[in-house]
Amino acid sequence: MRAARARALALGVARGRGAALDARAVAVVAGARARATATATATATATATTRARRALDAPRAFASSAATATATATATASTRASTLAPTWTTPRTARALLETARDLSKFRLSAFVVSTAAAGFVLGSPTSVDAGKLAATCAGTMLCSASANALNQVVERAPDGTMRRTAGRPLPSGRCGAGVAMAFAGACAVSGVGVLAIATNETTTALGAGNIALYAGAYTALKRVHFLNTWVGAVVGAIPPLMGWAAANELGTLDPGAFVLASALYLWQMPHFMALAYMGKDDYVNGGYRMLSHPMFDKTGRRVAGVAVRNSLALLPLGVLACAMGVTTSPFAYETLALGAPLVAAAAAFYAAPSFPAARRMFFGSLLYLPAFQALACLHRVPRDHTVDAYESLRQASANFPWHCVPFAAAYDWSPERERLKQFRSRALGPALSETSVAPFPFLPLPIPSCPHDRAYAQGGESRAS
Repeated sequence: MRAARARALALGVARGRGAALDARAVAVVAGARARATATATATATATATTRARRALDAPRAFASSAATATATATATASTRASTLAPTWTTPRTARALLETARDLSKFRLSAFVVSTAAAGFVLGSPTSVDAGKLAATCAGTMLCSASANALNQVVERAPDGTMRRTAGRPLPSGRCGAGVAMAFAGACAVSGVGVLAIATNETTTALGAGNIALYAGAYTALKRVHFLNTWVGAVVGAIPPLMGWAAANELGTLDPGAFVLASALYLWQMPHFMALAYMGKDDYVNGGYRMLSHPMFDKTGRRVAGVAVRNSLALLPLGVLACAMGVTTSPFAYETLALGAPLVAAAAAFYAAPSFPAARRMFFGSLLYLPAFQALACLHRVPRDHTVDAYESLRQASANFPWHCVPFAAAYDWSPERERLKQFRSRALGPALSETSVAPFPFLPLPIPSCPHDRAYAQGGESRAS
């Protein structure tokens, strides 16, 4: 009987404790739900406030985030720099050594540079092209380009390690040390400048040495400072054609026609590298490079695309200019217009809707444009006559061009041409300008497609020759 009462009493106590525990559990759950609701409300309020602040002060928030990204990239680069290979780490096999040398020189880029120097040499040559001097010019240009590229990688070895596109290069990947790369760059610089000095002339040698300094010094340093580095790099790319042209003659003179191909290289690099900068803008931000595509300078891509459009349009009249300066024959003018139209269309499409696919189309279009431009220029070239000075060379070429400068048709005797021009002004513009102007021509060439004195001058030249 007592045992039964004890069991009943224990059961009642247990039930009471269970009820108390259940009530306590319910209270705990209710409190947790209340806290969760309050937290969610606070989070929503904070999110709304943050969005409102960003909407009111978007430029400042964007600049802050860009600065944070740059600081993070710099810290990552510093960390990466501490893990680079020792200074004199050298590839262990001959194959690894050749691969490292290829990558340090950026072989494909250097070969492309050599092609522009070769085109300049051919355009600046007389009827027969000196194959031996052409080969020496190409070899010297290749070595100078390899030296500049290797020096560039030595300076940028830490930032290169933070970019997917460049992390596999010899220095960031640890395949060789900075000392080995510097030795390679120095050997290429000395041998390249030496080859140019022995085989060509002072002008070509000075251009080659100066281009190494300009690329490895000014351009490389400016990449992490300002987006104008692209324009400095375009000057670097425009120099090899001048090297080729200067190497084609003994004195190393640069006629006005030499700057036609150089201008083409300068203008062409803008759509080419703007497309590259847009496609790899995240990589460039991670590396700390200040390209125009950086979000601090261009958030939408329209500014980058605008540069590409302007320079693509500027390429169109270069064919006419080449014909006017006697560098090529007249078919080249029409061919360059047809060649440049697709590049302009690709740049315009990129400007209308900046996107990765549009930038990629413009990039590959530029890769097709320049080799075709150089090949057509060499195909339609006018051989240079280095026995006459630059003025006489331009006069001879101008006399055969349909829209030439009028005074060139009269050689060095300006008095008959001045009288004809005075009569022309008097008939076309009235006596006032005829009486007040004494200039042989008003600053710009007069567009006279068919002038009687051209035929007379041609006939006079034939009679003098006979």
